[in-house]
Amino acid sequence: MNRFFLFVFSFFVIIHLHANNDSPDTLIVGYTAAAPFIITDDNALSGISIWLWEEVAEDLELNYRLEEVGFSSLLKKLETGEIDVSINPLTITADRCKKMDFTLPFFASHSTVAKSSSSWQHRFLHVIGAIFNFNFIRVVAGLFLLIGAIGLIVWVFEKRKNPQQFRPGIKGVWDGLWWSAVTMTTVGYGDKSPKSRVGKLIALVWMFSGIIFISGFTASIASSLTVSSIHQSANKIEDFKEREVGCIGSTSTYAFLKANFFKNIKTYPNLVEGLNALVDDELEAFLYDEPILKYRMNQDSKYKDIELLPIKFNLQFYAFAFSEKNRALEKEISKKIIEKTESLEWKMLLAEFDLEHY
Repeated sequence: MNRFFLFVFSFFVIIHLHANNDSPDTLIVGYTAAAPFIITDDNALSGISIWLWEEVAEDLELNYRLEEVGFSSLLKKLETGEIDVSINPLTITADRCKKMDFTLPFFASHSTVAKSSSSWQHRFLHVIGAIFNFNFIRVVAGLFLLIGAIGLIVWVFEKRKNPQQFRPGIKGVWDGLWWSAVTMTTVGYGDKSPKSRVGKLIALVWMFSGIIFISGFTASIASSLTVSSIHQSANKIEDFKEREVGCIGSTSTYAFLKANFFKNIKTYPNLVEGLNALVDDELEAFLYDEPILKYRMNQDSKYKDIELLPIKFNLQFYAFAFSEKNRALEKEISKKIIEKTESLEWKMLLAEFDLEHY
């Protein structure tokens, strides 16, 4: 009877193994698209990480099955042991090392900043907006009030002694405004000039005051344009701390931004959604790994108006990751990675994707 149950149990185990096409020593290798390291094209896989893994697996005669999963699921399945290996270009971090094992790194890079290139129309509108802001309107309103007040005062003292140039009634008020504006701007047409002593005294004070007011007004506009220019330009990652930026959640770039107190961070599940948000002006910048950003932007004409800024931050070392139960295998694979990344084929592969190993 015991033999019968043993036979039945063995039968179902064999059926289960055949149904899954996995032997007990078959590695479950997880991946998610991350060109140029993992390129998915019509269900065919290629790219830097794919080439490296296939070379290593062939030399070590490893049995494996590839399984595509989302990036966040990839990390969770590694932690729980649902997959054995991740061949994505994962960045080695202290936090991840507590939950999984890493091979020796096979590539080093940086994060960088992608930003929309401004067209001349956009730059023109930005300049107009920088000039005609609230401070500008406030200064202009103040100047008009001052011009009006000085013009009115001069008209009051000049309308009797100089009625030819400062006429009675509403026309005379306009004469006073015209004279006040011309005098302040130092244009000096000479068509109107005060003749009373008080009028001349006011004119003397107003001429010197006008120089000061015009200089201050010019400085205010220049200051607005300078601040706007500084805000538009960026030479270092700290320039984006107060701006609305995007990145992919659960990545080392996101961890860097949080650790460095960036305030306005939007996270996206993948690179395409993040770049689309940048194209739609939902963000001021998108931050991610330089080689992956560069490849995607070169491959899709939709991103032709996006530029990579010459900003490098958050040095990253890419490696394959293993669940903790495969620690011994990780050491063997690390040895092979060193061998493969020192080969001529590896250098040619990086050159094919316009990459260099830092």
